[in-house]
Amino acid sequence: MEALVIKHLGDPTIPSNSSEASPFIHSKTQQIPQLNSPKAVRIRVKATSLNYANYLQIMGKYQEKPQFPFIPGADYSGIVDEIGAEVTMFKVGDAVCSFAALGTYAHFVVAHEGELLRVPDGCDLVAAGALPVAYGTSHLALVHRAQLQKNQVLLVLGAAGGVGVSAVQIGKICGAIVIAVARGAEKVQFLKSLGVDHVVDLTQGNVTESVKGFLKAWKLKGVDVLYDPVGGKLAKETLRLLNWGAQILVIGFASGEVPVIPANIALVKNWTIHGLYWGSYNIHRRAVLQDSLKELLSWLARGLIKIHISHVFTLSEAHLAFSALKERKAIGKVMITLDDDSTARAKL
Repeated sequence: MEALVIKHLGDPTIPSNSSEASPFIHSKTQQIPQLNSPKAVRIRVKATSLNYANYLQIMGKYQEKPQFPFIPGADYSGIVDEIGAEVTMFKVGDAVCSFAALGTYAHFVVAHEGELLRVPDGCDLVAAGALPVAYGTSHLALVHRAQLQKNQVLLVLGAAGGVGVSAVQIGKICGAIVIAVARGAEKVQFLKSLGVDHVVDLTQGNVTESVKGFLKAWKLKGVDVLYDPVGGKLAKETLRLLNWGAQILVIGFASGEVPVIPANIALVKNWTIHGLYWGSYNIHRRAVLQDSLKELLSWLARGLIKIHISHVFTLSEAHLAFSALKERKAIGKVMITLDDDSTARAKL
């Protein structure tokens, strides 16, 4: 089978097989994984998602560092190809989605039946493959941890990225007043199309002044929930916009800089700071994670959320996929499909 195999750390925007500097090879001779238990299911992967964590992991900057060689990848969708003798929840031909610690940048992956989720009839399989990590992160953060309420003010940084778009949509479902921060006119227009109440374009002005102007016009005191996948200076600047009793959701550090949240101010303002490492829920709170994903799939089936995929690539174009992510070209999700090269092309 075909797969992307990471042989050493490096920049994944360098084409595979082009030079020793490339961290991966595009292998066409990987062994198809076999069922490893009576409850195991083999899935033929239709689509797998590109998340910022995948980029960091290949660069050696992620908290989890697998041994070489390894096949990267996390969330995916596909069709059940083979089932173990004791599998009762699925049959060959079923459409499913899930996530894995590694291994989804390949034509086949094996999972325990309890880890799989049935994709509702009528849902696009590529969209389902984009859902678990990005939308799962935002759902657990906003619904489970922050318990976002109607008419609360939600400020989303990096709002045009994969997790940012999901946070905006879930915020609107919760009935929150959503303020989004992004860079560039195209991203601003897209966010407005999602019904965002106020968008700050980082290329056009100061975040603090823009948000304060909106809050004053709407007679609002401040931000109740800060959703931060960016970190850095932007996170520091937006702290001054937070209400007494506000909640800060620490999602990631796409800026490359980990911000310092002053403990004395957190004390005086009664802030709650939530660290949200989505993948660890599979170890510590698996039932919570599974319930979250089931609700998201029901929302997808009912049209409450619509997953925006701005770029689709094949395995042989993986370096282009990582470039789109690295250069902030994407609005929403970047996906890799495992169809033939002739049928899946990049949407630029």
